[in-house]
Amino acid sequence: MRSIVAPDVVSASKFNRFHLVVFLWCFYAIAFDGYDIAMYGVGLPWMMEEWNLSPLQAGAVGSYSLFGMMFGAMVLAPIADRFGRKKVLIICMLLFSIFTLGAGIAPNITSFTVMRFIAAIGMGALMPNLISMMTEYSPLKSRAMVVAAMYCGYSLGGVMASLTGMYIIPITDDWRVLYYIGAFPLLTLPFFIKQFPESLSYYMSRKNTAKMAEILNQVSPEGNYKETDHFEFHPVEKGVKKSPIAKLFTNNRAFSTIAIWGAVFFTLMMAYGLNTWLPKMMQQMGFSITSSLSFNLVLCLGQIAGSLIGGYFAGKVGHRKVLVIMFFLGAVTFVALSMTSSVVGLYILICLGGACTVGAMNLANPYITEYYPRDIRSTGMGYSQAVGRIGSILAPTLIALLLATGIDPKLAFATFAVPSIIAAIGYILVQEKYGSFDRLADSNKKVETNNAINI
Repeated sequence: MRSIVAPDVVSASKFNRFHLVVFLWCFYAIAFDGYDIAMYGVGLPWMMEEWNLSPLQAGAVGSYSLFGMMFGAMVLAPIADRFGRKKVLIICMLLFSIFTLGAGIAPNITSFTVMRFIAAIGMGALMPNLISMMTEYSPLKSRAMVVAAMYCGYSLGGVMASLTGMYIIPITDDWRVLYYIGAFPLLTLPFFIKQFPESLSYYMSRKNTAKMAEILNQVSPEGNYKETDHFEFHPVEKGVKKSPIAKLFTNNRAFSTIAIWGAVFFTLMMAYGLNTWLPKMMQQMGFSITSSLSFNLVLCLGQIAGSLIGGYFAGKVGHRKVLVIMFFLGAVTFVALSMTSSVVGLYILICLGGACTVGAMNLANPYITEYYPRDIRSTGMGYSQAVGRIGSILAPTLIALLLATGIDPKLAFATFAVPSIIAAIGYILVQEKYGSFDRLADSNKKVETNNAINI
């Protein structure tokens, strides 16, 4: 009987059709996460006019939604580690689609806020599980680029929301179309259920060797895996009976967990602050609504560029070095934004700001996921996101308070430099020696189809 370490088979595999299917579904799902984040800010000028909202009220509504995301990340992410990530992803897509449609038909701001809160619960758990799945099913050699490319879906969703605001809303004269589009995943959910695999760790925990063999034969067809093979994961850490949350702080991980939480807190503060208020800030600087949304479009394009370029260099020199450089560069960018008066300069700097906020966040997430052992990766990612959501909750209201003082919106950009510097310091403080990063085994150990496999 062969002994097969399942995660190592995936790590050593070459990107094929199976990986592509997982990638495309993750890309698609995370695109609607990005669309959700951007669509509130895109539709905000029209909403404020229709419902006569003040900046503080608009910021509060945005923050309530982010409370829902925090709740989803804290509750549904740990459930996924126990009951299956695919099941939780299905729940997430159902909640988001149904209640986003509900927000689109809401007759007043109160019912709109309730619908957004419930939809946000689904979105809060979506990202941690997508990251865990894409990381689990990516070949190690191309993992950094594959995950970075998947994250381009997040920014593409923002682009889609911006284009909807620029071209479709003026035609329909109704900001609610943004939310009707957000219900689209409900139509594709049956196909997702049929094509998307469950986590290997889930099948392993239930000793479902038939499913393990089926998936590994798609991951690495030359292996010819059978139900009778002995499948295993890497040795489980001592203290396995502890809750997934408690294990985030065991085996010398406590300090790094706190550092990661701090970094994610300030990263999401920047990301959500920009996504929520950028169109309105540019409008206050004298640009038309359409021109203001074009800055949001450029921000999203910068996020895509940052994800891809950063992902390339992360695969060469490591995630942490790239992250620290990007966040320090972001701080310089935000200070420069507060000083420039050139329209071209604004476009360039906002593009760079997108690369150094959400683009950097996209690189940080797989880094955080791999820091933790496989059996608690959804929990590790989920709780870092949950703590980060506190920053995202505070950001819309804090910026609203800042703008309410009558400050020049250009000067408000400089405030983003502070969280950018703190995020860089957070990643510097992570103690990588206590991490569980995936590594390819010694090249002298080949995958044998007729002998024991311990890559």
